[in-house]
Amino acid sequence: MIVNTELEQKGNLFPSKIIAYKKEVDTLYFSTDNDVVLEMTILRDSVIRFRYTTTGTFDKDFSYAITKYASTGYNLLEIEEEAESYKVTTSKLICHIKKDNLKVYIFDAKDHKLINEDELGFHWEESYEYGGNIVKMSKTSHDGESFFGLGDKPVELNLKGKRFENWVTDSYAYGKGTDPIYKAIPFFTGLHNKKAYGIFFDNTFRSYFDFSQERRNVTSFWAQGGEMNYYFIYGPKMEDVVANYTDLTGKPHQLPPLWALGFHQCKWSYYPESKVKEITSKFRELKIPCDAIYLDIDYMDGFRCFTWDKTHFPDPKRMVKELLDDGFKTVVIIDPGIKIDKDYSVFREALENDYFCKRADGPYMKGKVWPGECYFPDFTHKKVRDWWSDLYRELIEDIGVKGVWNDMNEPAVMEVPNKTFPDDVRHEYEGNRCSHRKAHNVYGMQMARATYQGVKKYAYPKRPFVITRAAYAGTQRYTSTWTGDNVATWEHLWIANIQAQRLAMSGFSFAGSDIGGFAEQPQGELFTRWIQLGIFHPFCRVHSSGDHGNQEPWAFDEDVTNIVRKFIELRYQLLPYLYTAFWKYVEEGIPMLKSLVIYDQEDVHTHYRSDEFIYGDHLLICPILEPNARGRRMFIPRGQWFNFWTDQLVSGGKEMWVDADIETIPVFVKAGAVIPKYPVQQYVGEIEIKEVTLDVYFKDGKESSTLFDDAHDGYDYTKGRYSLRTFKLTGKKDELIIQQHKEGKYDAGYQIFKIKFHGLPFTVGRIQVDNEDIALSDVKMNGDNTMIIDKGFSQLHIFGK
Repeated sequence: MIVNTELEQKGNLFPSKIIAYKKEVDTLYFSTDNDVVLEMTILRDSVIRFRYTTTGTFDKDFSYAITKYASTGYNLLEIEEEAESYKVTTSKLICHIKKDNLKVYIFDAKDHKLINEDELGFHWEESYEYGGNIVKMSKTSHDGESFFGLGDKPVELNLKGKRFENWVTDSYAYGKGTDPIYKAIPFFTGLHNKKAYGIFFDNTFRSYFDFSQERRNVTSFWAQGGEMNYYFIYGPKMEDVVANYTDLTGKPHQLPPLWALGFHQCKWSYYPESKVKEITSKFRELKIPCDAIYLDIDYMDGFRCFTWDKTHFPDPKRMVKELLDDGFKTVVIIDPGIKIDKDYSVFREALENDYFCKRADGPYMKGKVWPGECYFPDFTHKKVRDWWSDLYRELIEDIGVKGVWNDMNEPAVMEVPNKTFPDDVRHEYEGNRCSHRKAHNVYGMQMARATYQGVKKYAYPKRPFVITRAAYAGTQRYTSTWTGDNVATWEHLWIANIQAQRLAMSGFSFAGSDIGGFAEQPQGELFTRWIQLGIFHPFCRVHSSGDHGNQEPWAFDEDVTNIVRKFIELRYQLLPYLYTAFWKYVEEGIPMLKSLVIYDQEDVHTHYRSDEFIYGDHLLICPILEPNARGRRMFIPRGQWFNFWTDQLVSGGKEMWVDADIETIPVFVKAGAVIPKYPVQQYVGEIEIKEVTLDVYFKDGKESSTLFDDAHDGYDYTKGRYSLRTFKLTGKKDELIIQQHKEGKYDAGYQIFKIKFHGLPFTVGRIQVDNEDIALSDVKMNGDNTMIIDKGFSQLHIFGK
């Protein structure tokens, strides 16, 4: 973008006057006298698509980001021609499209307040080097407006005053402010006057976002090619903006298997087999829960994908079975680079079927990666994805591997200046053939998609588990992710916290960091503090580089090991709580981690808080991010909150000091919450769950909590075989009522709840279950405020003495 408006006018082209208008069902077309056409599609009352062409006609409409399952339909659509504009009204929004310049102004339909307006609006610059246009959009930024989102950017949560680039990049040992890095998610949320809206710029070319850095009151976004094609998503609640964006680009296709939410251990590299067994045996010996062990590139024969080094792993099927018998699911890495080797069947098949990417004039795209010189499959071709997915048959169906981890799929290429493919590489792009300029940002997404298809096919009837490093908007449909090659520093602990929150508010909740740092070596204190944060991220994995020291929970000292064990055990206790949050994410698109601004956008203090976040619906987490800390100041959002460790009740809406020596971090529970817990287990499925603990936190008022359960794997839950329990709590001065509503056909194996009451302001004198008096002895009620009750109760009524 150019600062001077006069220069903008000389260097760029702009729409002129509207000369024609037509309507086709849910789509409106506004044509100008210089061949610019605005195509405006009403997807929902709160979701509108704006698409521009400069030639009078539109190219084929295709997007990797938009899911075919996106919700559509609206309650109202009215179009009215006024003197200076066309007025388009839905039940949520009023849009004015100006006749003299095609600028768009969007208002709240209820109170008629301005939400968003074009500044220069749509404009473009011809690209003489590549053809086509550099497409641009600028909008007025309102006083006090804040901006959030854009995926994994390692900066403060509030993006105001910053500029960013979206170009998926292998960024080893990136730091605070490094841009771009591994993901391109061109979606942001704007917030002003207590109203939130979102903009998703669905353009896969190299794109840029400027949040009032260049010009104080202007927010702009532009791309080096393609269309100006964006979706406007209105809240007014920020959580609804994120949920509607996630609906548009796709919620995860299924729940993960419950074990995927356990603790995972990874290193570059655990080999040979004896080393893998040494690590897994140590977990069981020290009784540190763990569900997954990872094999990095050294399990392969010369780094050839879909092969095994028979010296290091002579019988992988036996090894994987023995690990599984001990509760460990094996996850293996697969990269996109295929070694150029005519004796290698994967290479031969791809070569014979013309599956590899080519340069503009015909030669194959060749680049050096771990195996040496490689060719690269074109994952934007369905035939290639189908072939790739079939390659997983032996790994998954025969050998028994339970998960696959896609790395280096930006795509990363070594020993070249730009670290990736040249711009002239050609891609199929589902029949819309194009250069790498357009396909680069979706390459990793489409590799992950192909991997997901293969793992899902051969893991059936179990659920797939896939991880990817690179991603474009919509990748959350197929896979989990991590934040790439970070560093063992306190700064990166801060970055990990920010990135997990930002990915969640960008539709990608199933995310985590390399706990402890991938590069360099953490001290015990940093590793401990990172574990204390990492167990509250949906994806929880320790991963480190073999170039540095050991990074297992026992690699430091006994005190560290004991604290780490305590927090990993807490992770396993809270699995039903996390699983319920995941179900809400899959069903409704609600992020599993909520930054405070999502939790309470009306309190302007939350717009600038980065450290604290809400885990699920009811837990407030604040990591310790500095060495030698015995506590920290943190912001408690409005409401009543119980200290998780002490049961102290505090009132929020302010900043306060919280004690937190090395054995704890600040964790608070929202008053009125019902938190489900499992007993500690060394891996998911190790023990039969005979009772579930419900931690009930008193509130003088009302609160609702949920507990989702099913078989923890497989697809029966999609056929109604699940259990959804809603607990409605009503607290008064001298009584407490919990009403339980049940849905679904699944009957969990446990029969009882152990209920533990926190913060009761009275001594229990009498209990009614389903309107019948029950003796305190019958429910084993004693001085510690715990009781045992059949899980089938409909109403529990506690009376004070």
